[in-house]
Amino acid sequence: MHFFSQFLHFFSSTRIVLLWSCLISISVQAQKKNANYRLHIKKASSAITIDGVMDEEAWKETDVAKDFFMVLPADTGRAEQQSEVRMAYDEKNLYLIAVFYNNPPGPYYVESLRRDFQFGKNDNFLIFMDPFNNQTTGFSFGANAAGAQWDGTMNNGGRVDLNWDSKWISKVTRNERQWVFEMAVPFKSIRYKKGVTEWGINFSRLDLKSSEKSSWTPIPRQFPTASLAYSGVLVWDEPPPAPKINFSLIPYVLGSANVSSLNENNTEYETKIGGDVKFAVTSSLNLDLTLNPDFSQVEVDQQIVNLDRFELFYPEKRQFFLENADLFANFGYANIRPFFSRRIGLDVPIIAGARLSGNLDENWRIGAMDMQTANDESIGLPSQNFATVSLQRKVFSQSSIGFIFVNKESFNYPDESEEYYELYPKYNRNLGFEYNLASYNNLWTGKAFVFKSFSPDNDGNGFTQAANIEYKSQNWNFGFKEEYVADDYRAEVGFVPRNGYFKFTPFLGYLFYPKKNTPILSHGPKWTSIYYFDESMNNTDYLNLLQYYLNFRNRSSFRATFIDEYVKLLEPFDPTGTGKPELPAGSEHHWNALRLNYSSKPQSMFTYTIGGRVGGYYEDGSWLSVNNELGYRFQPYVSLSSVISYNNIQMPAPWNTTDFWLIGAKADVTFTNKLFFATLFQYNEQSKNFNLNSRFQWRYQPASDLFIVYTYNDLMPPYSESTHSITLKLVYWFNK
Repeated sequence: MHFFSQFLHFFSSTRIVLLWSCLISISVQAQKKNANYRLHIKKASSAITIDGVMDEEAWKETDVAKDFFMVLPADTGRAEQQSEVRMAYDEKNLYLIAVFYNNPPGPYYVESLRRDFQFGKNDNFLIFMDPFNNQTTGFSFGANAAGAQWDGTMNNGGRVDLNWDSKWISKVTRNERQWVFEMAVPFKSIRYKKGVTEWGINFSRLDLKSSEKSSWTPIPRQFPTASLAYSGVLVWDEPPPAPKINFSLIPYVLGSANVSSLNENNTEYETKIGGDVKFAVTSSLNLDLTLNPDFSQVEVDQQIVNLDRFELFYPEKRQFFLENADLFANFGYANIRPFFSRRIGLDVPIIAGARLSGNLDENWRIGAMDMQTANDESIGLPSQNFATVSLQRKVFSQSSIGFIFVNKESFNYPDESEEYYELYPKYNRNLGFEYNLASYNNLWTGKAFVFKSFSPDNDGNGFTQAANIEYKSQNWNFGFKEEYVADDYRAEVGFVPRNGYFKFTPFLGYLFYPKKNTPILSHGPKWTSIYYFDESMNNTDYLNLLQYYLNFRNRSSFRATFIDEYVKLLEPFDPTGTGKPELPAGSEHHWNALRLNYSSKPQSMFTYTIGGRVGGYYEDGSWLSVNNELGYRFQPYVSLSSVISYNNIQMPAPWNTTDFWLIGAKADVTFTNKLFFATLFQYNEQSKNFNLNSRFQWRYQPASDLFIVYTYNDLMPPYSESTHSITLKLVYWFNK
């Protein structure tokens, strides 16, 4: 072990040079893979009505994208389900109509009429647009076979962020032999560069009855059809219309009533007025302003069982923070984030904010955000300002270099005591840069970054650095990741749950593809090792995983995982998460376990995912967990789902036996694609919490909504606190 520690200490001093050299050497410039797939678009010769019927003269004069390629279950030929796509434009809108044939005729599978549906659970069509033709950013639009819309921004060469909403219209018609999707997207709703006559473009179709996913351009099956590296080219007969003034005002008015047991069940009433402003500085750069924002209509977080020693991550759901969010949130890794927007304004009101984000040209992107929060005299919390600036430069085919600066400044302390200066430091800053690798064919990906923090005392002036590289072909998937977080690195506006460690993660996987037409589409093993060391290179944790995957032709899947885990506790820890005695710091624990998971095929009206874990736990104990997700739909109007988790922990005294349930159920009713109702209840026996959230939404105009939200939260003994609230919120989108 002494030799191993010396080797790792040597490796830790050279790892960044080795990995960064690999990342840069792989980033070679190459011609776009599918540049020869070209679809010509010209100005419509007649008016187009969005009705899902291809009867306008303009559609007869367009190019046709057809003869799609099969991506799944195999990528060796043309798709069996035929599709045709046509595009046109006028001075205001970009138009598309697509026809999808059923051969043989059969049922359609859709989850609901809910916007931004789950891709794998719906017959659907998606378009991926890359207006800068840079293979990294863009927009996605589409619909399922029942007409539910899908829209999102694209980043990192193929990730789609569905939290973005824009104003556009569409219509779906269908019969047993075909379904038709027609849409009109205002040029005001997207960002593009003036004068450009070639955009990246691709089209994707998923047909669940045949389990076939297809694409206009050929794409290897290990990659998503959203991969912009494999997009074709949309060729304009002349540059798209020059952008005109694009100004949106989105005010809201809100009224709410709140009842709390801590306030002797008296009713408190609140009214709020605020809103957002969107202004297109250029055709590709947007300025967003917000005043007195409110996020009461945002869905509550789904509760989870917490048996982790470190803080858990919950995703951002507030709309203002989500457009172009990758410019801020994608720096670092999942557990090393210099910026995490949920640190802003969850406990105190946001007074106002501004954000500038988008493309400067085909190579440069910028993000700048400034948010101001109020103070809270009851806990001595001062007013705080959160400022973030990021700059991203595309290099080579799809790679990029990024810079970020994050500043949190505290002022106007309600109480000038030294205690509050220690609790809420006057400032915390992070400065750093990163390199993102994406080879021209997506086979190699990776990242390397360095961040430095600055704080008023010497306890928060550390740094972190990490790098990883991954290779993914149809058969092979392997790579390596290394991380270092100094004990004195601080990211108060970020998410860094653990400090003072080195981490090394090698992994290797292989997939077999049966040559015969068997129920199994692919299968294979994957090995992953995760090793943690303290700053003196003493091993504190390791986790070895040996997994085997089975992917079935009907899109169901099974995974078995053998676990070998070791933990040396750095701090006292309650292994049950229920307030029982803590294990002492420095104690060592080792166990083995087996985890199984199965997900059913999405074509069924009744779907389920079931899994469990059985094996050892802390202090030579055992941990048994069983969890499942059940769903049933009366398509396309009603979707019912539930989450049930049971945990049983057996340990010696004083812990003895600990068991608890987590139960959640959700009803999602979509009366039309503009009228929605959803209700979610959750009971977490571990945290003694019962929660009910019901939300009614009427989209009476594009991007304009009426919300009625009811929330009930009950903290059971020993906490004994309950709250009720009902909120009515009206939002209207004025667009010029």
